[in-house]
Amino acid sequence: MLENYGNLVSVGLLSSKPKLITQLEQGAEPWMEVQQIPSDTCSVQEYWFETKMSTLKQHASEGSDLGEQTKSDVMERDLDWEGRSSTEKTHYKCEECGKVFKYNSSFISHQRNHTGEKPHKCNKCGIAFMSSSSLLNHLKIHTGKQPYRCIECGKFLKKHSTFVNHQKIHSREKPHKCNECGKAFGKNSILLRHQRIHTGQKPYKCNDCGKAFAQNVALTRHERIHSGEKPFNCNVCGKAFRDNSTVLEHLKIHTGEKPYRCNECGKTFRKSSTLVSHQRMHTGEKPYHCSKCGKSFRYSSSFAGHQKIHSGNKPYECNDCGKVFTKSSTLIGHQRIHTGEKPYYCKKCGKSFRHSSGLVEHQRIHTGEKPYECNVCGKSFPQSSALKQHKKVHNKERAIKCS
Repeated sequence: MLENYGNLVSVGLLSSKPKLITQLEQGAEPWMEVQQIPSDTCSVQEYWFETKMSTLKQHASEGSDLGEQTKSDVMERDLDWEGRSSTEKTHYKCEECGKVFKYNSSFISHQRNHTGEKPHKCNKCGIAFMSSSSLLNHLKIHTGKQPYRCIECGKFLKKHSTFVNHQKIHSREKPHKCNECGKAFGKNSILLRHQRIHTGQKPYKCNDCGKAFAQNVALTRHERIHSGEKPFNCNVCGKAFRDNSTVLEHLKIHTGEKPYRCNECGKTFRKSSTLVSHQRMHTGEKPYHCSKCGKSFRYSSSFAGHQKIHSGNKPYECNDCGKVFTKSSTLIGHQRIHTGEKPYYCKKCGKSFRHSSGLVEHQRIHTGEKPYECNVCGKSFPQSSALKQHKKVHNKERAIKCS
């Protein structure tokens, strides 16, 4: 028994010496004090053990040493803590941010947010993570496991928690209806918050700049611009963000997930807003209008850049030739003329380009994509410049008819 105890100590599964071991070391006959066991103890401990073992079995079934690693972590943490008396229980405080933890393992995992250490590596693609749970979630991308299927809409979901939340969309009763637009809500408080869209009421005001918001959560998110606070960290690269939704969008860069698909050409995107912008290529919609010259734009960024033409503001100057630009990105692109840099490479043929837009247009040669359609004859083209050139044919035809 002493030998077994020594083995347990060597692998770190016991931190305090049990009374029975002390008795054996002193040469005394082992004995145990008779105590009244609470009636609910067995059921609680049995549930705890079954829950832990089912979790460990699930981890071990992944086919790697991750299951054993998780098993060791869980057993060390829970046996260590449960085995202590109330006076022996220690709390671990992070010197960087002051956060306090009950378990040493949780404390060590937390410290990786500050150090950037990522010990859990995916053996499929090489991406590393700070925690084993993040790696387990990531592995589902490679296995394609989506075990939870919604009976109502047929949607597949990877996580049980996401599945449970999704089902609430179908099952939730919505007795509170908006008189303005007919939209229904599960709670009256959510209806009242929604109605501010119609009334324009913005009761939450920023003390720093005076900007007002319809929702308190929007004000909290805005205030971080002034404070510089970025409490949400990416567990892959450590980059910090002001709100959780931005982290979730950012994570798609690492996972490669692009859930938003264009029905016209099949192209996929990480963000729904990028899909909406892309679809304007097919519809021809240009919602941003310049009040100075009447020119219209598909994207707000293009519109903002255009407005600088009228204001005459060109703060970005090229050190080589003195040419000035309205946008820093345009200056960077221009400087590649002098340096000869072409950082955008085609994976199919190896051709390189100065601008990402040049690569995108080139890749359509390989994919056969032709998103620019003539509204006169229906002919499609891979580049907007080719469509403009083609339209001149129709302009000449109209000129001949008129003459």
